[in-house]
Formats: sequence, C-alpha cells, structure tokens
Amino acid sequence: MRKLQYYIIILFLLPWSTIIAQVDHLSFEPEENYRLNPSDVSQTEVFIVNSPLNRDVLFSSCNTLTFIPFFISEGIYVTTDGGTSWYGNDTCTGEPMAFHGGDPGIAIDKDGAFIITRLGRSPFTGLYSHYSTDQGQTWSAQQVISTDDLERASVATDYFPGSPYYGRTYAVWVKFAPPFPLMMAYTDDSGISWTGSEQINNPPNRSAGGDICIGPNGEVYVCWAGVTDVSPFKEIYVGFASSKNGGADWHISEEAFSMNGITGLLPDKGNIRVNGLPGIAVDTASGEKNGWIYIVSGQKGLLPAGSDPDIILNRSEDGGLSWSSGIRVNRDAPDNGKTQYFPSVHVDKFGAVDIIFYDDRNTTIDSAGVFLARTDDGGNSWKEYEISDHNYKPEPIGGLGQGYQGDNIDLTSTDTRLCPVWMDNSSGTYQIWTSPIEFSTLDFIGEGGQKKVVFELRQNCPNPFHQHSNILIKLTDPAMVELKVFDIQGKESAVLTEGYKSAGEYEFQFEANKAGIYICILRIDNRSRSIKMVALP
Repeated sequence: MRKLQYYIIILFLLPWSTIIAQVDHLSFEPEENYRLNPSDVSQTEVFIVNSPLNRDVLFSSCNTLTFIPFFISEGIYVTTDGGTSWYGNDTCTGEPMAFHGGDPGIAIDKDGAFIITRLGRSPFTGLYSHYSTDQGQTWSAQQVISTDDLERASVATDYFPGSPYYGRTYAVWVKFAPPFPLMMAYTDDSGISWTGSEQINNPPNRSAGGDICIGPNGEVYVCWAGVTDVSPFKEIYVGFASSKNGGADWHISEEAFSMNGITGLLPDKGNIRVNGLPGIAVDTASGEKNGWIYIVSGQKGLLPAGSDPDIILNRSEDGGLSWSSGIRVNRDAPDNGKTQYFPSVHVDKFGAVDIIFYDDRNTTIDSAGVFLARTDDGGNSWKEYEISDHNYKPEPIGGLGQGYQGDNIDLTSTDTRLCPVWMDNSSGTYQIWTSPIEFSTLDFIGEGGQKKVVFELRQNCPNPFHQHSNILIKLTDPAMVELKVFDIQGKESAVLTEGYKSAGEYEFQFEANKAGIYICILRIDNRSRSIKMVALP
C-alpha cells in the first residue's frame, strides 16, 4: 500500500514540462484570466469589436466611474496583437470631458476609424459621438447625434465591400418618450457627421434595449425587447426589423416571438439588477448558414427556459421573416436552481455561434463564473467551456441605481481566437477581464469551417496497474491516428497505433517494462489528448 501511495504522490507533484512540450493541448482548460487595464476605477458595461482592416486590432470600451470626485467616462482599451497585450486608459479624451455620461457603443469602420457613442450629462442630455484616426490615442470633440432623453445606443458598421452602403456606421437606441420607439442615425464619414435621428418602430407597449448587426449584403438587422406598460416592465416579446436600403425603409415585426425576460433583481447575488434584453448576430461566413440571424436573451418560466434563469436562442433562416422556437443554450439540468444571465452572441469566421454568459453551476449560489457555449450547426447541438479561471461574488455598485453592476458582457474574434470580455469584482472593484481562446483548443471547428473529428481518449483500466493496462479511444469520423506512450523523462515507451482508422471504438493494451509514471498521448488533426498512468512494481 505504501508503494501505491508513493506513486500517486509522485503523479501530482512531479513537473510535467518534458511531457507537455510534446502536446499541442491536452483538453480544454481556461487560460489565465487577466485585466485589460488594471486600475482602481470601476469598469462596467463591457464591449469589444475588431477591425475589418486587421482582425488582430481590437477595441474594447466600458463605463468607467470614480466617486471622489464623481466622474463618468468611457474606457479606451486597444490591442494590435489579437488580445495578447493591451494599451489605453480609463477616460475617453474627446472634449468636453466634464460632460461624458458613459454607456458606450463602439465600432471600427472600413477605414480603421474608431467610433464611440455615449450618453451626455446635463446640460448635454442626449447621444454624442467621438472618433479616432490613431487607434484610440486621441479623440475628436463630441458630435451631436440626438438631444433626446434616451437609452444606451448600439453601434454596427458595414464593412462588406459588395454592399451599396459600404462604410456606413449605424447607431440605434430607445427614446425615453411615448411610445418609447427604437431610433436610428448613421454616419457615412467615419463619425465626422451624423444624419438626423429617425424612428424605426411604433411599439404597442414600449421598447427596451435595442441591438444591431449588419448582414453580408449590407442588410441592417435590429432587435429589441417589448415590455409591459407598467412596473416591473416585464420583457414579454422580442421585436425585429430589417432594412435592405441602408435604413431608408424597414420591414418591422413588433412581436417576432415571445419571451419572458429575467427583468428584476437576483436576491442570491446581492440583489444585482438583471435583464433579459436580446442581443443579435448574423452569419457572414461563406458556409451554408450564411445570412442566418441569431437572437439570444436571458429568460425564465417560459419553455424551453426553466424556473431559473436560462440562456435562450432563436434563429431565422429567412432574413427574419420567421423564427425558430426557443433553444435552451446552457446544458445543465433544467430547473436545478442554477442561474445563467447576461449572454452575448457572436458568429465567427467558421459560421460557429459563440455565446458567453455568467453561470453559477460550478460555484456557490452567491457567486458566478463565465461560460462559453458553442455550436456549429445553428444551435441544434452545443459544447460548453468554462472560460473563467476564478469566480466572483456579484455586488451592486452604490450610487448608480438599485442593484447596478453593469448589464453587458461581450465577445468578438480574430482569425485564430475568440476574444471575450466581462467584468468582475474579484480584484476589489469591477474590472474588465479577458481570456483569449484559441480556435485550435475548441474540439470541433476546423479551418475553412470543416467539422473536425471529435475523439475521446479514455482513462486506462485498471489504473494504477501491474504490468498490463487497457486503453480505449473513440472516433466520430475516419482519421489519421497516433497513439503513443512516454515515460516520465519524455522518452517514447510504446507506439500503440499509428495510421488511418475508421470511425468507431478501439482498445489497445499497454505493457509497462518497469514501474513508474507514464503519459499516453493521442494525436488527431494536429490536436492532442493525454492521460496519466501509474505502473506498480
């Protein structure tokens, strides 16, 4: 028994650098999370976009807040290497700085201009914008878009060269006056000037939120939540509108499909304020789902959502004329008392739909982590990954309304990785955190949108073992397979199989020539899995 304990202790204490050096990756584990711009300033309402000129150039922004003296602005954080390193600061320097009101909407247009919209503070009530031609280092003075009382604007730019509106950047927002419609304005000159605001819809109740994306031919798609007229202003349906002529005319569905948003407070999480406001994305990849539209929201109490908050996806395959039934994104058991909230949706270059959200399935009830859900078949099947390497305990930020912690997290992608951003207060104040995710570490999307072989390497049995042990692998599709065993020094001990295998399950026997620690590595499609094995004397 002492020898068994000895070998198990070695298994967990020895360095593995000689073995891991031979492995592309073992299985998905979150990369180390880090802050974009560590500071003592509160950073909430997090957004991120990439540049159509260079997808490794990313621009992130958020609400930034200090209390002594009281000051609200918009963070400016930039990377030119796909998220590996960042520069920037917690204040947008566009004049007049004293009247910035936060709530940013951001874009990078076809010419590489950074555009930010924000709210104003009295006497500058309304929506204002700034632009930067040097990747966020300096900013223009404010440009007036609207002087109405309004909600945060969402911004999207048309970067498709074949579009008749190539280069146009749109902003949409809800006007805080009856009938609380969705409004729109756009710029054709990188934010130097904007059109007057135009009303898109005439809601039967009132609109809330508002999100926008641009289709592959320059189509403009917007969505919003339809809410009840009286407190607590429940989100009861999703509205949708589309324009094929740059916003001149709209096809409007005030009630595209029903929802039951999670509007209110979460008592188990410090009474933070939450909502189910819909977010929208469209597939602009060259695959078979090109043009499909996806809307994601946080809901409960309306199937397929359970009695606790869940993430729900609806999709349209015909430009928004019809919508699928709701699809429950999170794969934990329904009605298990776990909470998922604040989803953000993005479609990457492979046509895969990526959704991040807060999730407490692996935490205590008063805390949360961050999950990624990913599908390559339009939402019929999903894989989930926990991308946060630590949890946090949500708490409201005082002075900004009941339960406020910020209402948005976000993600985008480069050619090689997903780039999520979220806020948490684990450092003592709310900050933007990230953890870039290489596409190569996600099992089933390959280059060119081709589906990769999904494979398993199961733990050897028995383990620990005397002399002989069996190893099982499973393939979903035919593949070139390499299965090898290495000793603790990284020396090859056995080649169990090497060559082409059809789909199916295969069992191999390993015979150890001495006691010790071994690593079995399975390689397929330049990806790897490994298991640790203990051979006893």
